[in-house]
Amino acid sequence: MSSDPGSTGRTPPEPAQLAQAAQAAQPAQPAPSEEELFDAGSRVGEDRIAGEPSPVLPENTLRAELRRYVMGFVLSALLTAAAFLSVGTHLIYGPGIVMAVVVFGLAQVGIHLVFFLHLTTAPDNANNALALAFGFLIVCLIVFGSIWIMAHLNHNMMPPRELVEMQG
Repeated sequence: MSSDPGSTGRTPPEPAQLAQAAQAAQPAQPAPSEEELFDAGSRVGEDRIAGEPSPVLPENTLRAELRRYVMGFVLSALLTAAAFLSVGTHLIYGPGIVMAVVVFGLAQVGIHLVFFLHLTTAPDNANNALALAFGFLIVCLIVFGSIWIMAHLNHNMMPPRELVEMQG
């Protein structure tokens, strides 16, 4: 016996005994069916801490996410076909073909951002939108900076006639 006045004299249970008691207290649950496993939500595209339930959005099931991906794929394929049709046929006035292809391309970028990259207007997607904007800024700086440098290099090059005279 211990000298502690609050002690009852019993030894604490072993961890294995605690696990067995916890298992016996829980009712047996049947194994989930294939349909239930397919509809298990994964919350793709949502910014949150792992394991934390979504405070705003309802749980997306795998079936709903698959439907969303298929809809995005179909819309992208339709926009691609529309761009090819606008170039290959006379449905659009000749000078307007370039503008039509640009519009179809921008629409397809929007489809990809919403359906595949899950960029939405939800408050928890602000970081994703900022990261996308920053990436766009970096790409523009590289492309337009390279064009600017090459234009200045071309302007400062010696004319070809003088270059031939120097070699001759």
